[in-house]
Amino acid sequence: MPARRIPSWAWVTGLTAGAVAAVGFLAVEASHGAHPRAVPRAAAPAPARPSAEPSPPAPPAVPAASGTGRRIVYSLGAHRVWLVDASDTARRTFTVWPGSVSPDPGTYAVSRRLDATTGSDGVRIEHILYFTAKSGVYIAFSNAVDGASPPPAAPGTRTGGIRLHKADGTALWTFGTAGTRVVVVR
Repeated sequence: MPARRIPSWAWVTGLTAGAVAAVGFLAVEASHGAHPRAVPRAAAPAPARPSAEPSPPAPPAVPAASGTGRRIVYSLGAHRVWLVDASDTARRTFTVWPGSVSPDPGTYAVSRRLDATTGSDGVRIEHILYFTAKSGVYIAFSNAVDGASPPPAAPGTRTGGIRLHKADGTALWTFGTAGTRVVVVR
């Protein structure tokens, strides 16, 4: 008697039924095992920290040679400004980008305030506080309206703008009213 051939549809049906039965069995087995649980973020344990985590460095102290009382202190060497209140406490300090013409060390006063204009480098600037001039170049603090750092000055270009980050420019604008002392130190 010749072997009888099983039709292909029977094979496919049998294999499919077997696969479904196997998946069902595995699902039942999985339901009896441990289940992961979501832990609320507030209850999650904090990651372990090293016991001696370095603290951020303290901001540089106001230069001793800058006098006393309410003032703006500008350090030529550190490219840094301090806003110092009447009790000689630095309320804010930040770095700046100096222009190509620097003021001489000494004491000045904010002589003019200008909301906004275009700087000599073609950049829109705001919060301009003029405090001196040197060799025909006005020297002032300002920040770019878009918050960008100033482009490098072209060789031979004379600029007196001392540029600040946008947030620092806003703080200086609020602090530096007309007549506020500006002390420039080395």
